[in-house]
Amino acid sequence: MRKTLTALMLLMLATLLSGCGYNTIQQKDEAVNAAWSQVLNVYKRRADLVPNLVATVKGYASHEERVLTEVTEARARVGSINVNADDPNSLAQFQAAQTQLQGALSRLLVVSEQYPQLKADQNFLQLQAQLEGTENRIAVERQRYIGTVQDYNTYIRQFPTNITAKMFGYKPRPNFTVENEAQISSAPTVDFGAPPAAAPQAPSAMPPATAPPQPSNAPLQPSTAPTPAPAPPTSTPPQTQG
Repeated sequence: MRKTLTALMLLMLATLLSGCGYNTIQQKDEAVNAAWSQVLNVYKRRADLVPNLVATVKGYASHEERVLTEVTEARARVGSINVNADDPNSLAQFQAAQTQLQGALSRLLVVSEQYPQLKADQNFLQLQAQLEGTENRIAVERQRYIGTVQDYNTYIRQFPTNITAKMFGYKPRPNFTVENEAQISSAPTVDFGAPPAAAPQAPSAMPPATAPPQPSNAPLQPSTAPTPAPAPPTSTPPQTQG
């Protein structure tokens, strides 16, 4: 009897947890973890490309020490961060380090444009193509992670799922922020000054004015031309009778 009662209680508890969204919380939580793993994978792929890229550029532009050092140090900062995706401060620090590395790589590619032999190197071209592909993958995986976290956070904050989430300690996850937030938040400067006056143009020659046409029902105007004098009558010679 006791075993039967325990089994019934467990069954009721499982039914309540399922109805309150517990199982769905597990699914969405695992989806967030999987999306975060993909984000880390693509970031790691970019970091792995840095040493070969720096070595290739250094072979042609060894005197560009400042740019090469910036890339190397930025990669070292990325590797030294033990990011915790559940900690907003840790995630923000990780994002800032990745942004610095991205900027250093961009400056390195700008420098490479000044060396035609480097631009023609097949190894460099291959590394550059891999870097571009990796940057695209980073953008895609970040977007997926943002959507997955948003879906999870929205679900655990809905009623009655929020009660279940609080009971089992599930909290909203931090998310990526806009990287150029300071740039976006500052309003652009708009100048409403009057435009410069246009240079005056020379007047174009106008055709001579012509008299407007007379309407069809208007009376005819008398002609100003002189009327010719009538011709004098011709005299016929008198006929003689024979």
